[in-house]
Amino acid sequence: MGLVRLRIRDLADEKGWTLKEVAARAGIPYSTVTTYARSAGMATVDVTALQKLARTFDVLMEDLIETVQE
Repeated sequence: MGLVRLRIRDLADEKGWTLKEVAARAGIPYSTVTTYARSAGMATVDVTALQKLARTFDVLMEDLIETVQE
C-alpha cells in the first residue's frame, strides 16, 4: 500500500490562505486540516474531506494528492 501526502500547504500558500482559513472555507475541522497538512505520508484519508478540499482549492482530487511511497 502506498503513502500519500496532501498538497494542502502548497495550495493554501498559492491562495494566500492560512490553514484556519482553509478549514473554514472547506467546512472541515481545523485539526483535520493540520493533520493532513503536516503529515509526510498517510495510508488513509477521508474521501469526503478530500472532495471538500479539492472543491475549496478549485482543483481535481488528483491534483491534491502526491504519492510519496509506492
